[in-house]
Amino acid sequence: MDQSAVSVDVVALRFWPADAAVTFGIAPRGHEPFTGQVALPGVLLGRGERLAEAAVRAVRTKLGVPDSALGPVGQLVTFDEPNRDPRGPTLSIVMWAVTEPHEGPAHWVTFDDVPALAFDHNSIAAAARTRLAGLLWKDLTLTRALLGPQFPATRAVDLTASLSGARPDAANLNRTLAGIPGLEKTDERRRTKATGRPAAVWAFTGRQS
Repeated sequence: MDQSAVSVDVVALRFWPADAAVTFGIAPRGHEPFTGQVALPGVLLGRGERLAEAAVRAVRTKLGVPDSALGPVGQLVTFDEPNRDPRGPTLSIVMWAVTEPHEGPAHWVTFDDVPALAFDHNSIAAAARTRLAGLLWKDLTLTRALLGPQFPATRAVDLTASLSGARPDAANLNRTLAGIPGLEKTDERRRTKATGRPAAVWAFTGRQS
């Protein structure tokens, strides 16, 4: 029985200070199959290579994100449909990665406005969104990488809406934030829009139970 190749495909996330929504990076493919079509960054897993190492390599080589602008990475889901790659059976291990501000050639799209992608990458993006929404506020490595050490409540609203597809109820979100170990509401309030009340600022303290 022929063995499947293993690819590592990455949903590289962007939620920089000036961004109103979470986006993820895509880029045109430089070779067959699907030359010129946009796709998630992905590479074949090298012999002896760790998944996180392959994810970093994919984001660096396919999206042009320098190592200095790449935050934490983690594993999301596996796609194992035998015919997903016309070159032969290929198992896709999907990873998330958080990027920090940098200059680069990548094209960034929201989960609500995904173009037609090569392979089964549209299905991967949809599944990744669901998984990421479930990890938000639970996986604090992911959450803190996206929001930074402190953030106004409006950023938490924008982040939640980007991943869940719906604007969260303010009271429920506040209860969620209040229940996270190592996250505290500060006395600071920050104006994030020209109109409206300044938003409460939350901060990760590093103290976790």
